[in-house]
Amino acid sequence: MIKTVLGHTLRTATLLQILIDFSFIFVGILIAAMWVRSGLPIDTVLLVSYAGILALTSLVVNSWLGFYQRIHDRTVEDSQARAVLALHLSVPIAYLIFLLLPIAEADRVFLELSGMAALFGMLSHRVFASHRKSRARVVHRILVFGVGKEAAKVAASLNQEDPTIQIVGFYPGPMCKEIAVSQDRVLPQTMPLADTAVFHQVDEIVVAIDDRRGGRLPLRELLDCRVSGILVLDMSSHFERMLGQIRLDALRAGWLIFGDGFRQGVRRSFIKRSFDIIAAVILLIVFSPLMLITALLIFLEDGAPVLYRQERVGLNGRLFNVIKFRSMRRDAESDGKPRWAAANDDRTTRVGRFIRKLRIDELPQLFCVLEGTMSMVGPRPERAFFVDQLTKEIPFYAIRHSVKPGVTGWAQVRYHYGASVEDAVQKLQYDLYYVKNHTLLLDLVIIFETVGVVVGGKGAQ
Repeated sequence: MIKTVLGHTLRTATLLQILIDFSFIFVGILIAAMWVRSGLPIDTVLLVSYAGILALTSLVVNSWLGFYQRIHDRTVEDSQARAVLALHLSVPIAYLIFLLLPIAEADRVFLELSGMAALFGMLSHRVFASHRKSRARVVHRILVFGVGKEAAKVAASLNQEDPTIQIVGFYPGPMCKEIAVSQDRVLPQTMPLADTAVFHQVDEIVVAIDDRRGGRLPLRELLDCRVSGILVLDMSSHFERMLGQIRLDALRAGWLIFGDGFRQGVRRSFIKRSFDIIAAVILLIVFSPLMLITALLIFLEDGAPVLYRQERVGLNGRLFNVIKFRSMRRDAESDGKPRWAAANDDRTTRVGRFIRKLRIDELPQLFCVLEGTMSMVGPRPERAFFVDQLTKEIPFYAIRHSVKPGVTGWAQVRYHYGASVEDAVQKLQYDLYYVKNHTLLLDLVIIFETVGVVVGGKGAQ
């Protein structure tokens, strides 16, 4: 099942994970207080405040480290490392709470021990829950309406992206001529669509009909499913809600034109610009020592300049100069031909490989944010040479330029570093989702997840 929270969709499984983690700490501390300290006075307001603040801040730390991302190929060792890091980040937070709240010395030791035990238990459970078998998880049952090529695309994508989804079968549409799915997965038409969905306990129906002309969609049957509480989505809406992307192979211009999203009002622009300035100033202050050390290391290895400016395509297709730490040799493009960075690129310096892995080379872009040519969050800015090429080869590519490019973005945290036209297609699907749905909440989620990407050293080349 899927819920909508502040304009963004969250699966029931994710909400359940968050609720369980909150309860581990909040309820655990309260139970410990009643059991261990029975008969001894403890300020109830302080106890509830401590438990609530510690639980909420722990959820934020977990989000930063990507525990609530829908990632299914993470190793147990990776999750354990994130849990250890979360514990080290949460302990100072707990200590800070002790300092801010007027907790009596007699209660301090008890609260420290109970808080640490609750944190350890929550993180242990989170690692276990992240790697238990898929059949033990909450399963989202989907019926695909259609049996043609588009239905096969839906099935292939879902089987690859999310093992918690179960496709119960494919229901043939009216006048279907070609069957592109396995015959044994095609459901019989002995019952109407609504009755078939109820019989199979379906949570969602995805409409994947190759040809919708001439009234080929049985609107009455789909309406019966909708009013009975079953979610009915077309392919584009399904991929948007479930995978956080707008799939190009399922996208129609009419869906973009008549659908919701693309809110670019004055209020949103003001909030985003204010957030950009505040965040950029704070990050520049925090990372200024690291930036000075990086500049020195680059100079010692390969001389000046330590920064480089490069023309990129920004908002509404306007050109601007991006600023980054130089991570490649000064003669990296001596032949004058633009090239994408590749894995183990021999043009990268030793310092360059290190700062690219940790995304330190991106920090000077914060000056672009202050200047107003970039945002903290948005699509990655590309060079004009590649933009011209990709605009010709990829439909809807120019839509990503309707917002400012970002230091980080939805595509950057969801997909690895792009180094080909095929990678650009995959990243565009996430960029389109961001352009259509961007809010301050989504920006905060992306920034939290960026920390997890940097900690894991993933995606950089």
